[in-house]
Amino acid sequence: MTGDRQNCSHITKTTCPYCGVGCGVLAARQAGGSVTIVGDPDHPANFGRLCSKGSALGETVGLEDRLLHPEIHGRRASWGEALDLITARFSETIREHGPDSVAFYVSGQFLTEDYYVANKLMKGFIGSANIDTNSRLCMASSVAGHRRAFGSDTVPGIYEDLELADLVVLVGSNLAWCHPVIYQRIAAAKEQRPHMRVVLIDPRRTMTADLADMHLAIAPDGDVALFSGLVACLADSGALDRDYINQHTNGFDDALEASRQLTMDEIIRQTGLERGEIEAFYALFAGTEKTVTVYSQGVNQSSSGTDKVNAIINCHLATGRIGRPGMGPFSITGQPNAMGGREVGGLANMLAAHMDIENAEHRALAQQFWRSPVIADKPGLKAVDMFRAVADGRIKALWIMATNPVDSLPEADAVQDALHTCPFVVVSDVLEMTDTIRHVHVKLPSAAWGEKSGTVTNSERRISRQRSFLPTPGEARPDWWQLAEVGKRMGYPEAFDYDDVWQIFREHAAQTAFINNGTRDLDLGAYAAVDRPAYEALEPFQWPQPEGAAREETRFFARGGFFTADRRARFVPVVARGIARASDAFPMTLNTGRIRDQWHTMTRTGKSQRLSAHFAEPFAELHPADATRHGIHDADIVRIKSEHGEILVRALVTGRQRKGCVFVPMHWTDQFASKARVDSLIPSLTDPHSGQPALKNAAVRIERVEAAFYGFAVSSRKPREPDTAYWAMGRNEGGWRLELAGDASARNVEQFARLVLGLEDCQAIEPLAYSDYERGDTRMAFFDGSRLAGALYLSDNPVTVSRTWLCSQLTGDHPRPHDRYRILAGRAGADLPDKGGIVCACFSVGCNEIAAAAQAGCATVGEIGKMLSAGTNCGSCRSEIQQIINGTRLIAAE
Repeated sequence: MTGDRQNCSHITKTTCPYCGVGCGVLAARQAGGSVTIVGDPDHPANFGRLCSKGSALGETVGLEDRLLHPEIHGRRASWGEALDLITARFSETIREHGPDSVAFYVSGQFLTEDYYVANKLMKGFIGSANIDTNSRLCMASSVAGHRRAFGSDTVPGIYEDLELADLVVLVGSNLAWCHPVIYQRIAAAKEQRPHMRVVLIDPRRTMTADLADMHLAIAPDGDVALFSGLVACLADSGALDRDYINQHTNGFDDALEASRQLTMDEIIRQTGLERGEIEAFYALFAGTEKTVTVYSQGVNQSSSGTDKVNAIINCHLATGRIGRPGMGPFSITGQPNAMGGREVGGLANMLAAHMDIENAEHRALAQQFWRSPVIADKPGLKAVDMFRAVADGRIKALWIMATNPVDSLPEADAVQDALHTCPFVVVSDVLEMTDTIRHVHVKLPSAAWGEKSGTVTNSERRISRQRSFLPTPGEARPDWWQLAEVGKRMGYPEAFDYDDVWQIFREHAAQTAFINNGTRDLDLGAYAAVDRPAYEALEPFQWPQPEGAAREETRFFARGGFFTADRRARFVPVVARGIARASDAFPMTLNTGRIRDQWHTMTRTGKSQRLSAHFAEPFAELHPADATRHGIHDADIVRIKSEHGEILVRALVTGRQRKGCVFVPMHWTDQFASKARVDSLIPSLTDPHSGQPALKNAAVRIERVEAAFYGFAVSSRKPREPDTAYWAMGRNEGGWRLELAGDASARNVEQFARLVLGLEDCQAIEPLAYSDYERGDTRMAFFDGSRLAGALYLSDNPVTVSRTWLCSQLTGDHPRPHDRYRILAGRAGADLPDKGGIVCACFSVGCNEIAAAAQAGCATVGEIGKMLSAGTNCGSCRSEIQQIINGTRLIAAE
């Protein structure tokens, strides 16, 4: 069960475990145990590019905090004991309450082979469809929209289309931070083809806006109105492709009629845009044949997400701009294997091999192929409904794998409470402590990235190998192995008799081709007889890949051939109703999402010090007008409340935010902050077609928190969680950093400092201390020999010290009193460099360094890159670099 042991000279070709771009990675173990990571120049998704997160993968593979042995009720157990208990409890529950009384909740972090075994066990042998995935939170509305329009969950285009297009429309997608490699591919194409235009449709002026020729700061959930109105505009401007509509589609007249119900005044009201903005966008879309519309979570994570998807697809079907180079609607997924999970039926409302659970013929095919005793005959519970069923007792045994629903699901506190009441909960994970795993009965140690082997499918339908290059530590095992062992113990040894992962892939490929004959889009028949050597050598390829067909990149639907009963696409009439969440009690609109250098709930990226340098604590992004109205200043602590809970985060006041809206990142958990689980604020409102929760539009109110004191600390040890209302911690080079604020001053500052810094057992270390009672400042630094063990800075106001410089002092020697007093002062002297806040995570370049280079004459981002290397790797910081250059010019002009 262990991964291959690679020597330091061997380079392993694998794939990145982060977003749906699916970048190829070259990983090499070094003699000292470290891992070096570079982009794979031969991989067609990224051609050697990597983002900051991918570049830092080598910093995330350590064994600190790993779960290495099975546990039952907190005690160490053997695999046999744990698996026997799981089998017994699940079997007893099914016997007494039926198959729908158990459930699996899985993850886009799964490899396709993990997903396949989980889906096969639940739907074909347990006989329930109660298996869903955190990909439900990511792209379920795209799946539903595809199936309504195309008859199948088919992404028509490929990444190259984004480079060939003359117009790229980005809807609800902050590519610069969430899919940086795709952003760089578009930016490079735009530089080579200056006539190319980019439109960004997003309530926030994100960093992606710096690439855009037009930014439409649309009101939350105004997308249906915008794109529904576009259909009527296309008809009125003569941009329709009548031949395509007549030959390959149904329902256009109904869709056009629905579109015409919207007046321009109503579109303006629902979108919050000016008439001139809307007309300019419509004219650009109508007049540009080679158009790609890229959409992501701003479209999907909505109670009208499926209608948004179909409104976009309608525009492309109406113009025949689909399946041809540089044209088409393009859903880009958030997780590395959301697409692979869809292929094997990882969603509760799908069967394996893109077959429909509602279709009796498909159910018979799946059962026949698996030779299974039963087959699920109706959709199972989708993610939000699944945890409601856990709470009310309908689900009595739950297995959670590779995900953290206590943080990521809406009404997250209710999810936590549900786990407490569930009679039997199992979690398979790589970490010994997460916000979810602390509430379970059985913990199973899983193999992590770098240790496990299998395949993933990216957003352009490209299947790539994820290969192991690290030994599997302790007793950790792959997820597919855990599931197969339970399947065997449940009485199905032949069905789950897998010795290695390649056998599962072969079976999956064979199932996609089983009695297919072109009736389903997904066909991997060319790999139905793959053996171990061929699997190990597998190069990235796109599906479909039927047996005997030439290997090629494939676009769908340029000449029709949809997967509906009559092989025609279906226009879906959508009615834009306008969705308002705000109220007098909760007048602000909350939007949640990702930031550049963190990933999901930080179980991986939280291990990297350089990824924690860009944003080191949770924050609320507010427009200056909203901040003024609520008496909030930059760096204040802000309380955000909804009907479901409250959080405490740092204020970030910026004109890039839309008035009336607040943005909070999704990443911080109880492991990294005192009260920042933002999904505890989100209501469990879902799209009626997809079941995807509305994570981008929740009603909240904000208020400034009056803190008696503020604090900042650096420590060579992991800080203790302080007993303060607000704290947030993160890694930095040589140790940790900690922000804190409280409603009562510490009576004994030295005792408090030792407790926070983890130095209670180091009483021999005397602190160097300073106090200014008039300003309310108290500072303490502890030195172990010539090394800084930790320092704490307390103040009546937000602490003003040079944080990046202080973090760097944990790695150096400080033998002279002068050096130690500088640390107490909290900033470098004029003779020492101070990077300032980190802007470029790839090369650890700070804002002060960039500003200094700009003042010295570097006038462009390219010139900054030549001098400092900043912005020359993943490029996701280039927009911020440009802002610093612009700011330097303004200062110089004053």
